[in-house]
Amino acid sequence: MTFAHRAHAMPFGAALLPGGGARFRLWAPAHAQVDLECDGAPQRPMWREPGGWHVLEVPAAGAGTRYRFALPDGLRVPDPASRHQPEDVHGPSEVVDPAAHRWTDAGWRGRPWAEAVVYELHIGAFTSEGSFLAAIERLPHLAALGVTALQIMPVADFPGNRNWGYDGVLPFAPDASYGRPEDLKALVQAAHGLGLMVLLDVVYNHFGPEGAYLHAIAPQAFTDRHSTPWGAALNFDGPDSGPVRDYFIHNALYWIEEFHLDGLRLDAVHAILDDSPRHVLDELAERVRAAVPDRPVHLVLENEENQAARLVPALYTAQWNDDAHHVLHVAATGERSGYYADYQGNTELLGRALSEGFAFQGEMMPYRGHPRGEPSAVLPPTAFIAFIQNHDQIGNRAFGDRLSHIAPQAALRAVASVALLLPQIPMLFMGEEWAAAQPFPFFCDFGPELADAVREGRRAEFARFPEFADPATRERIPDPLAEATFASAKLGWEDLTKPAHAETLAWYRSILAVRHAEIIPRLPGIRHGGTWQVLAPGAVEIAWSLEGGGTLRLRANLSDTPLASTPETGRVIWQEGEGFGPWSTCWSIEESA
Repeated sequence: MTFAHRAHAMPFGAALLPGGGARFRLWAPAHAQVDLECDGAPQRPMWREPGGWHVLEVPAAGAGTRYRFALPDGLRVPDPASRHQPEDVHGPSEVVDPAAHRWTDAGWRGRPWAEAVVYELHIGAFTSEGSFLAAIERLPHLAALGVTALQIMPVADFPGNRNWGYDGVLPFAPDASYGRPEDLKALVQAAHGLGLMVLLDVVYNHFGPEGAYLHAIAPQAFTDRHSTPWGAALNFDGPDSGPVRDYFIHNALYWIEEFHLDGLRLDAVHAILDDSPRHVLDELAERVRAAVPDRPVHLVLENEENQAARLVPALYTAQWNDDAHHVLHVAATGERSGYYADYQGNTELLGRALSEGFAFQGEMMPYRGHPRGEPSAVLPPTAFIAFIQNHDQIGNRAFGDRLSHIAPQAALRAVASVALLLPQIPMLFMGEEWAAAQPFPFFCDFGPELADAVREGRRAEFARFPEFADPATRERIPDPLAEATFASAKLGWEDLTKPAHAETLAWYRSILAVRHAEIIPRLPGIRHGGTWQVLAPGAVEIAWSLEGGGTLRLRANLSDTPLASTPETGRVIWQEGEGFGPWSTCWSIEESA
């Protein structure tokens, strides 16, 4: 067997030296002197170099050495580029030999994006053990389901033992509650062995509120010229922004090269604020593409602004399509709270989101109070990722209700049959494939300084909704700090033996088999959005032209009102419901003559 060794060279952090020992390098421009502490030994002063860098080589250091830096005021801090934090974010960092892992997937060359069937999962809640290694045991289930890509929620080291991952503070260190870095590598390797791609969710728009020692190490990394909903904005465009840009670009390269990942999902890029001539997002994508020319790397965006111009194939592969979710969710549930009100009863937005990608393409969005989006019909459908559930849309509900908890089964199957066969790329949220009974509430594990504020803030967030106007009702909202809230989110794999769940799983396997047989082979030939028409309130017909002639057609009645049916002109590949009755969909293909 051929083994590969992978390591990404970084200009900061701890690096093992060829002749033994390790070099430690820290950007701390605010400090004239920084000391290094290794394995609890007396602190040693580091050399200050131009540009605010502090460097020291330690001959006795090696893999397993625990270290931290001491600032002039005595504060001892972990390495912002730490590869492992065995004692969590407030403890010392550990020197890791990235080349020690013996990779067995040297022949893996990735998969084209058109083949993607994405499965979003949270490592801690995916299994009862909540670890990288435990997740490996469930990969055969995903392969048999028809999934071809895992999308793992953020694993960057966060405070405490449980977190969604968006409060990370050490972007290079997989959280120790999930295992060691080599355990994540083992998961990626096992996935590749089953033909599964692995994408990782990364957060480059802010640091979490606890354990972000970079504020003390290098305050120049932040700026008051911009702001984000979650705290201080990162300095991507002002004085001293060069090392900050490099820090995150190297993070992307690190995950792709050192962990052999197939791509990244960049969280909330609308909050990555950069007024420089070359936006950091462009530079990041260009450097990733240049570094990995021999296999597909898929860079996925979450972008509230729906900027179609960012979805250039040479840079960014696709974007989460929240609009597709919203039109399908509103159809299935009838909900109209918050931003759902902008989609309720608007069948034109349903047709547009399913056929062209974005529902709002520059028009005023009342909930936001300003225009949203850009024209997107010219983009290929694979530039969008469609879903009926994800961590946000479930977990941002007060009780973490899944769609299967709140929508009738007929409505659920109808909208799922749309999302899973759309020429857009489908994504499932873990457990969706068997209508998991477990919710996915918001959870975290902050220290006592933040716990009460987070707990009360969560309840206050829902106070503006009429259904939570009663304080007693708000008190029922699960405490995000309670371990029981996290435990409630863990998937109950034993439920797969129950008839109702087994029947749902069989349905998902069947429809994904149709996707693989009928939709995926045709996706490279669908080069732009479809044409659509409203047939009745909640009912649309959409047609996508196929390369070489022919048409992929969807007729969907996402309402509880029966409609007059007309004969299908093509070969039916999936029928949900009866005729054109309530909650019915029909997918057909008309071949060219």
